[in-house]
Amino acid sequence: MKYADLKSFVKLLPIHAVLVGGVSLSSVALADTVIVGVEDLTYYPHYTMEGGEYGGFGRALLDAWASDNGHTLKYEAYPIKRLMENLVEGTVDIKYPDNAYWSADLKDGKPVVYSDKVVEYIDGVSVTPGNVGKGMGSVKKLGTVRGFTPWSWIDLTSSGAVELSEVKSLDGLIKQAINNRIDAAYANVAVIQHQLGEMGQPNALSFDPDLKHTRDYYYASTTTKPELIADFNSWMSENADKVAELKAEYKVNLD
Repeated sequence: MKYADLKSFVKLLPIHAVLVGGVSLSSVALADTVIVGVEDLTYYPHYTMEGGEYGGFGRALLDAWASDNGHTLKYEAYPIKRLMENLVEGTVDIKYPDNAYWSADLKDGKPVVYSDKVVEYIDGVSVTPGNVGKGMGSVKKLGTVRGFTPWSWIDLTSSGAVELSEVKSLDGLIKQAINNRIDAAYANVAVIQHQLGEMGQPNALSFDPDLKHTRDYYYASTTTKPELIADFNSWMSENADKVAELKAEYKVNLD
């Protein structure tokens, strides 16, 4: 019996655990409540938590999966570091977004399972327009949102060659860069550009591609329910057009 057929069969059974190969399919096929851990951060268009409501591309994508596959999602927002601890401790079923490089030391030895690639991103350095192209030597003080790690700059910040300044919010980070309190702001490039538009200053900062940056992907992850990740992967594969439409709608495509 194919996996898709098996899911349909399980939906017809009473709500109890059905074991296949030692894995309970009840949490996949039935409308269990899935706790999704998210960052308590305004990071639109990728994701945002405002007024107690989770939004952005991440919400739209996960809601579409849940609606199609019969899951009920409960979003719980935490500060970045605490969210990662909750993933490792198993107090959230799924974390979004995640990446194997993030808090790798905390995850070491833990059964972290990642989804397939969800969406590509660039974390890079935005500077005032007059400083674009001045090279690595022009950045003496690098700002980022508290809890984020500027991986492509880690050698320079660890050695003290570049001072790292952690700011509580994205808005605060952007304002510091505009007012030259830091030399550069390190964050998701699309997010910074969106927020600049919201602030009415679309041209106040520019991404400098010649400075160190990271191009990678966001993933979903779990330490307790790999069957949910498998279900999510299958859905993304079967609904590639829907996923592409959501990426276009929220303007999270890089090209």
